[in-house]
Amino acid sequence: MSCTCVSNHTLSILHLQSRSNPKRPSQHLLPKQSHSQIYGIKLLPTLNISSPIPLPPKPTTISAKVSKGDVAPTFTLKDQDGKNVALSKYKGKPVVLYFYPADESPGCTKQACAFRDSYEKFKKAGAQVVGISGDDPSSHKAFAKKNRLPFTLLSDEGNKVRKGWGVPSDLFGTLPGRQTYVIDRTGVVQLIYNNQFQPEKHIDETLKLLQSL
Repeated sequence: MSCTCVSNHTLSILHLQSRSNPKRPSQHLLPKQSHSQIYGIKLLPTLNISSPIPLPPKPTTISAKVSKGDVAPTFTLKDQDGKNVALSKYKGKPVVLYFYPADESPGCTKQACAFRDSYEKFKKAGAQVVGISGDDPSSHKAFAKKNRLPFTLLSDEGNKVRKGWGVPSDLFGTLPGRQTYVIDRTGVVQLIYNNQFQPEKHIDETLKLLQSL
């Protein structure tokens, strides 16, 4: 029977070599991108946070460009019949010019019908009621017919007049504002009233002022 003998010196050398060269752990325990087996969360490579992450811009509020005491800027827009109507057409009469978000929306329908129901009071005060939104003339025509509106609706497609007058938006700029202007016989703005969520209040406030003119 043969016997292999290893000297104590040789064993010592092997022991030292194993300590100086330990087995390196795998460098690929996790892939660069993987999915958690528990939550389904995607694990991404570590972000380099040395450079700041840009933040989205804060919403801006447009300040009113037309103020009380200003001469109302003139404009020409198409009405519900497709005819051009200039604001200057109404000079010599008080004008109630109200900007509203859209035809057929609940608040705008309520506001339009409130103007309709008080229309005789506006006529008695000698005032013209004019509504403006970004809807096209055909939408205005259907809206006026459905709700029996006796006053003019103007189509501000692209909201150019709204922006030019500086009518502020609501809900962080996502909803066109609801703002009413009362313009006197000389074309000067005497009242600016903004109330998105109480559309009927526009009628009360404008009538109060008209009765004092």
